[in-house]
Amino acid sequence: MRPALWPCYVGVVSAAIGVSTGQVIAAISNPESGPVYAVGAMTIDATPARVKEFAVRTAGTFDKPLLLAGVVVVLAAVAAFVGLAAARQRWPGFVGMAVLGGIAVVAAVTRPSASLVDAVPALVSAAVASAALLVMLRRPGAPPEAAQRPRLLDRRAFVGGVALAVAGVAAAGAAGTSRVAWRAAARSRDDVRLPPPTRLAPPLPEGVEPGFVTSNADFYRVDTALTVPRVDVDRWTLTVRGMVDRPFEISFDELLEEPMIEQYVTLNCVSNEVGGPYIGTAKWLGVRLADLLRRAGVQAGADQIVARSVDGMTIGTPTATVLHSGTTRGTQPALICVGMNDEPLPLEHGFPARMLTPGVYGYAGSCKWLTDIELSTFGDFDAYWVRRGYAAQAPVKTSSRIDRPRPFARVSAGRVVVAGVGWAQGNGISTVEVQVDDDAWQPATLRPEPNLDTWVQWTHEWQAAPGSHTLRVRAVDRTGTVQTGDRAEPFPNGATGWHTVAVTVT
Repeated sequence: MRPALWPCYVGVVSAAIGVSTGQVIAAISNPESGPVYAVGAMTIDATPARVKEFAVRTAGTFDKPLLLAGVVVVLAAVAAFVGLAAARQRWPGFVGMAVLGGIAVVAAVTRPSASLVDAVPALVSAAVASAALLVMLRRPGAPPEAAQRPRLLDRRAFVGGVALAVAGVAAAGAAGTSRVAWRAAARSRDDVRLPPPTRLAPPLPEGVEPGFVTSNADFYRVDTALTVPRVDVDRWTLTVRGMVDRPFEISFDELLEEPMIEQYVTLNCVSNEVGGPYIGTAKWLGVRLADLLRRAGVQAGADQIVARSVDGMTIGTPTATVLHSGTTRGTQPALICVGMNDEPLPLEHGFPARMLTPGVYGYAGSCKWLTDIELSTFGDFDAYWVRRGYAAQAPVKTSSRIDRPRPFARVSAGRVVVAGVGWAQGNGISTVEVQVDDDAWQPATLRPEPNLDTWVQWTHEWQAAPGSHTLRVRAVDRTGTVQTGDRAEPFPNGATGWHTVAVTVT
């Protein structure tokens, strides 16, 4: 290693030792208070909505790992500069490590669900990093050449030994996080025995094709949680409060004693581009939310339900939407869900309980890791995404998608089956139409739909001639409203436009 780079190496390694130690401590108390996770979460909160949409659109489910990697890269660059500054005088190094630690402290304690204890990992990180910096740099008064090599050790052995130590501490932090927190939550979930529903979901109609129900493993996940909240059901409670006559709190066991409803519902993320993957259908099990609200006694004027997650996320839902959900034939009620596809909610999908409001995008009605429901008004409170420019009320827009053939596919001339899904929650789909190039729109064949709040599968037989072709799809709901072809991005209230696929026929 070049002598001039040695202080940079010392700074990076010192910061890595400190951060890894903080992550180990956070694994024991609260994984979200780990320095990297806390700073990453603060970065997410400060990121403009359009940048977030770009990240989801381009990186998909890899957006969070990329963000964490970016935090680590920036930390390494700053730490290298701190090490360089400390090579001649120690105090700039200690100040630099203190500043990095202070940023992590602020990030940890300003989380919505944070306590002062969450500052401990960041404080320990700063202290350990400063101590490592002091040990690895030459002692005051030592000759200048001592700054270029560690005392009593061959440099190569020293570098290798420190690198192994950092890797070991980092691995311990990762292992601690997964073992201490994840296993406890998984064990808590494994102990849950869901009660049989008092209202079974009707069997899927004959003619529904495979893939109608999205498996838990394949169901999309879009949220701001860098670490999946780990919740112990024995300590979990749901509080209903705010503009109600009779606020109350209910435990998980008490929630399971309530009448359970089973239903198929399609869930759609507002970040979903036209033809995008952030939509899925599952069989949900849960308690009718309207029943809990009536028990509490909703006061006049309470037009917004503010749902809070254990990690502090807030979701705002129109009260009228919840109270009226499921009252129209063919529509499904809003639920506090405890089950998904015949098993307890997966950890990443909201265990132990989440909200599910058919007909609105997830950010406006489907709070995961739910722990608090407050009756309020849209005038008094803006939920997390509304403060970032998204619409306060966001009904799902009528849309459709081509799943087969895939974009830029090569297919053989002759009979080609074009297939996909369409949805118009609350109204249902009456027609799906397919257009080839600029020819007339042709009706597709609809598969049966279980209810008005699920997507519907469709197929269309196309006699394909050789050459390049463009396929388009549009849906018509049961009120006669035709899906718009005007293109709009997801921000601020959902994408619009016709899904278009280019194929080559050989």
